[in-house]
Amino acid sequence: MSEVQQLYLDDLHVGQRFTSGSFLMETARIKGFAAEFDPQPFHLDEEAARDTIFGGLAASGWHTAAVTMRLLVESDLKPAGGIVGAGADEFRWPRPVRPGDELRTESEVLEVRPSRSRPDQGLIKVRTTTLNQNDEAVQVIIANLVVPRRR
Repeated sequence: MSEVQQLYLDDLHVGQRFTSGSFLMETARIKGFAAEFDPQPFHLDEEAARDTIFGGLAASGWHTAAVTMRLLVESDLKPAGGIVGAGADEFRWPRPVRPGDELRTESEVLEVRPSRSRPDQGLIKVRTTTLNQNDEAVQVIIANLVVPRRR
């Protein structure tokens, strides 16, 4: 197995794109996550969910965010030091995630900024879109990541 190349701030540029593998959203996992972290009826019970804004069982947005994080960690975006967030400029869930959806991520570097106060690091602004099997966006986040510079 080849060693994964870690990316430093100096390796990154605007327009660079990264992709991930996929993750299947299973009913049991949707309900399990919801039971522990977001116990609302539309995340827990198909029948109760029918009469809600979702019209059926939907994963918690926070479950989608957690799956997105896993996909990012396993993607080809490999900042040196890991994926370290410094905040998000945008966070949206344009459509619900359903049981059986297969999620994947596409990330694009929007900005690369060396730090003025910390010359050993900088920030990149990255838009990560989580897509379902129909290429429909289910989550969009624009995040700022801390990335070290080469020494």
